Order: sequence, then structure tokens, then C-alpha cells
Amino acid sequence: MTDDPVPVPLRRSPTQLLVITKAPVPGRSKTRLTPPCTPEQAAAIAAAAVGDTLDVVRATPVHRRAVALDGAPGELDLTGCHVVPQVAGDLGTRLARAFADAMTADAVSAAGGQLPTLLIGMDTPQVSPGLLTGCLARLVAAGPGSAVLGTAPDGGWWALGVHDPAVAAVLTDVPMSREDTADLTRAALERAGVTVVDLPPLTDIDHLADAVAVAALCPPDSRTRQAVDEVSAGLAGSP
Repeated sequence: MTDDPVPVPLRRSPTQLLVITKAPVPGRSKTRLTPPCTPEQAAAIAAAAVGDTLDVVRATPVHRRAVALDGAPGELDLTGCHVVPQVAGDLGTRLARAFADAMTADAVSAAGGQLPTLLIGMDTPQVSPGLLTGCLARLVAAGPGSAVLGTAPDGGWWALGVHDPAVAAVLTDVPMSREDTADLTRAALERAGVTVVDLPPLTDIDHLADAVAVAALCPPDSRTRQAVDEVSAGLAGSP
């Protein structure tokens, strides 16, 4: 992956990156990789993807970085990130609350108001600082009353950016993990009077074929490439 130049508007505008993730635990992480992966192999891929994603987030020039975490951090490196625990409920509820908690935190208020915030998951470790910078710049340029949405080929979305956490509240009524989730999210935002600006589409990791495709877009020395290569080699050698 290559980094695009950092757009000048982003350097002048405070923004926030928010990552929503589960702690990588066998049996709870990337369960759709199993089978053919074992729960331990799926968790290893998840841990690698989270690690690479957080490295990219730390390398992106933003005012604040937050992680909405489900579970204990364990060995996750959360340096430089404000951690907000995920609440109970379905994914739409947890996403909406993650926006609310991250965007109304004391640190954000101290910065002079709500920060335009881009939420991503850990399923797209092929992201780069340049890509995230460009996405945030597009959110800032679109202005209040807008949102940015990055779709995935499976019908979901990999990124959503808003200026106001009240906008993200529409997610509580959007069915998640479906082939029409992105379309339903867009429709909910537009019904709320929000203008939706598209971000580049990205493949996210759901199944092993996705993991192989995504790993091929990551640097050879990345955790994700190494973990997926190791798991693929192990599966190929299995009787």
C-alpha cells in the first residue's frame, strides 16, 4: 500500500479516528474464518489485523485516536489511543454508542467541541495513513450536515465518518452484516437529512478468501501478511 500526500486542509482541521474492535480471542474473533481455520488461527489473523490497523491509525495526523473495545486489551498495543468500552447490544447499537462516547468525551470537549470522526473496523488492515487522511479531508470538506461512507464488496461498509454523534444514532435501526447493510445505512442517513459522500470501496476480512486478498495488499513485513501466509501454509499442509 502507498501513502498519498497529506492534504493541507486536514493539517489545519482537528479530526478523530475511531477503531471498533473485539479483543482477539479464540472462539470470539473472526468466527467466519472457521472453518477452514481453527479458532486459534482465526484469532491470530484478527490480532494481526488489529495490530496493523492501530499502527496505521497512530501514523495518521489527527487530533485524537480512540478505540471502542469489546473485551480485555490483553496484548493489544493501545498506545496513543483513548479506550472506550463497547456497550451491550447488537452491532448497530454498539456502533452508535461508540460514536457518542468518543465524540462527547471530556478530551474532545476540551479541544473546543466535537471532532469530525471517522470510524473504521479492524477488517481492513490494508488501509494507509494517506488513505485515512484523504477520507478525513473529504469529511471535513463536506462540512456539517454530511457523512462519508466507504462500502465493501460484500454489501457492508468499512468506514463511516460524521460531524455529530446524533447522526450516527440512525445506526441503531440499521440491520448489520447483510448484503444490503451499506444501502440501508445510506438510506437511513439520507432520511435524517444528511448528505452522504462516498469513500473508496475496500474489501474487508470476513472469510479466508477475503483474508488472502487483503493480505496481498499489505506490505510483506506486515503482521497481517505474515499471519495469513502462515495460516494458509498450515492449511495447505493439513491432511
